[in-house]
Amino acid sequence: MTGVSPLRPGLLVAAAVLTVCAPKGSLAETSARVGVQVHPSDIAGLLLVFAATVAVLSGVSAPPRRALWAFGPLVLATGLATLCSPDITASLPGFIRVVQLFVLVPLAVLILVRDRRDALIPAGGVVAAGLFEGCYGVWQARTGNGASYAGENVRAVGTFGGTDVMALSVVAGLALIITLSFLLAGSWRLRLLAPAALLVLAAALALGLSRGAWIAIGAAAVLVLFAYSVRLALWTAVTAVSLLVVLAGGLGVGPGFDMLADRTRSLADITDAPDQSVVDRYSLWTAASGMWQDHPITGVGVKNFPAYRDTYAPIELSSAGEVADDDGYRRQPLLSPHNQYMLFLSEQGVLGLAGLLTLFGTLLYGVWAHRSPRDPLWLASAGLLTALLIDFLYSDLGGGGSVLVSIVIGLIAAGPTVWRRPGSAPA
Repeated sequence: MTGVSPLRPGLLVAAAVLTVCAPKGSLAETSARVGVQVHPSDIAGLLLVFAATVAVLSGVSAPPRRALWAFGPLVLATGLATLCSPDITASLPGFIRVVQLFVLVPLAVLILVRDRRDALIPAGGVVAAGLFEGCYGVWQARTGNGASYAGENVRAVGTFGGTDVMALSVVAGLALIITLSFLLAGSWRLRLLAPAALLVLAAALALGLSRGAWIAIGAAAVLVLFAYSVRLALWTAVTAVSLLVVLAGGLGVGPGFDMLADRTRSLADITDAPDQSVVDRYSLWTAASGMWQDHPITGVGVKNFPAYRDTYAPIELSSAGEVADDDGYRRQPLLSPHNQYMLFLSEQGVLGLAGLLTLFGTLLYGVWAHRSPRDPLWLASAGLLTALLIDFLYSDLGGGGSVLVSIVIGLIAAGPTVWRRPGSAPA
């Protein structure tokens, strides 16, 4: 598995990345009937775990010692929160899901990615997935085949559908960060191809209309630019601000432009005049905060946020969100606070949040201690981690893109073994 054969581990990870693009089908519908959402990417993630287990048992690879300190506290905290849950049976599936997404899949990627090529191939897979979803999403927005926004089906959602409106923005945004990193520091061949890919991904991200993703990916892109060149970052920032001013002002050049202008202007109204989606999010955060205050150490139990939501939520909270796309209109229950940190705090208390922050802190330390701004893989890792940390303020890990995020966490964790050291020759 260490040679250049088609079975090299990087190809397995890239294949798992591409399964994120699988459309909704009978697997999801069947799993929904039994109360568990299963996506083809979940099966691919389990296969990665199986492959990593085989690699460890056969002596081909082994997890580094730092993995215990990164993932161990999270497993212990989530396990304790499950044992202390008022309903252990209800919390057990949540424990499995948290361990799958935050521990098993990232750890499998960390074990399988053993050299630079094994990291480059999945990175290319993320860009390929982003371009596929991006092209599909742009087509949806242009032809009115997306999810509903302001009464028209013009919101780009890709293959994820109206029930998972943020997934396309996550996939396209992560692909955009990788593409930008290779545009800045990659080989000349990649620099020739990157601008066109960047344009498609930026268009898809814009048409996904996710304000949280805009903020997260924008901040990550700024960090990547500053890490590479302060002068280039300042020039780009001035250009971007100018474009935002024009967009927020609106020039009346078409309904699509006006839609983006309205969505951009709404960023300034989040605190002064929030729309209903923002009101619901604030209400969910209030409910999560109340749960934590009453259950500070281990929370209300993994997967128990929906059961306690109405007890703690203010009256302004909607009973459900509204979804409309080609499959018709339906109401979608609000089952989480749409904030990963608040979700851990409410369901697992300070112990669970400490476990999550230990994982992210370990990743941050690895990125900082091995910084190499002229390596596109390091730039991508720094940008991806920044994007995830900020995006988790507005969303939580779930839906069709969740396994992709897990794989990205694993790629960041594997970084210290594949990043070039400053001053070393390009690989």
